[in-house]
Order: sequence, then structure tokens, then C-alpha cells
Amino acid sequence: VEQKPGTRVGPALHQQHGRKVSLIGWSMGGLFARHLARLAPEAVRQVITLGSPFTGPAKASNAWRLYETLSGDRAGDPAIAKRFRDPLAVPTTSVFSRRDGIVAWQCCINEPGPQIENIAVTSTHCGMGHHPAVLYAVADRLAQPEGRWTPFAPPDAVRWMYPATA
Repeated sequence: VEQKPGTRVGPALHQQHGRKVSLIGWSMGGLFARHLARLAPEAVRQVITLGSPFTGPAKASNAWRLYETLSGDRAGDPAIAKRFRDPLAVPTTSVFSRRDGIVAWQCCINEPGPQIENIAVTSTHCGMGHHPAVLYAVADRLAQPEGRWTPFAPPDAVRWMYPATA
């Protein structure tokens, strides 16, 4: 997405309602969410990615050949990788799984920083859209009052669903 001089870039819902939006992206959708947040941080409340490989070597994914075939781009282009890897100016949550099976979990980890977190779950890549631990974490992140971000802290009753991140 390119911004033309004199144009306003931002999610349509933000423009329509005058409120910041939360962007949630699964897999490559998380890369798009991160890129949009970089283009229009004033319009974005937070970014939540699910199994999105925004750092590390592009070929650490089991889907890099499919990416090259469908996009026509080469996996691992440094200019493209930098767009996704750098920290965002908005609260950022990465949900990842060591059992992903498609994306190397190490490529889904945010660098430590204020309003940045990583949440480990035990889902497969294709299961992230309906895994209870993922849905609970996303709902928890969305339920936070705007402008008052706090790190994810599952209650004792569901803490067992979240393996240690480190």
C-alpha cells in the first residue's frame, strides 16, 4: 500500500467512526496488519497477530514456496522483511505456538518493549482461528479500555492453557 501525497491513509472504520481500530491478522494477514499499523499508527489501537512470521529468515516457514508461487515475489527480500520486523508504534501482541507446523515459532516473536507482548499457546497453525486459548487471549486484548493497555495475564482457571513464553 503506497501513500500518495495529500491523501489520508487509515482503516476505513477509523475514518468513518473517528475511533481507533484493532487489527487482527492470522499468518500472512498479520503481516498486512503490521504494515497497515506502520502506515497509519494514528488510526490503530493495537495489532494482534496469530502465527505471523514477521521476523527471522523467510524460508523458516514451510509455506515459502507457496508464497513465491502466489505472490511472484522472492521469499526473503530484505526490503520487504524490514517492513514487518521493526517494532510498531502501537500496542502489539503476537500469539504463537511451538506446535505451529507451518511457521517457525521463533519468527513470530516480538522484541521486548513497552506495550509489546508474546503469548504462547499449544495450537496448530491452521487451528489458531478456533483454538480456545487463542480466542480467550484475543478477547482479553480487545476488552481492554482504549489507551490503558496492560500485559496479558490469564486468570488461574485458564493459566494451564498458556505455556511459558521464554
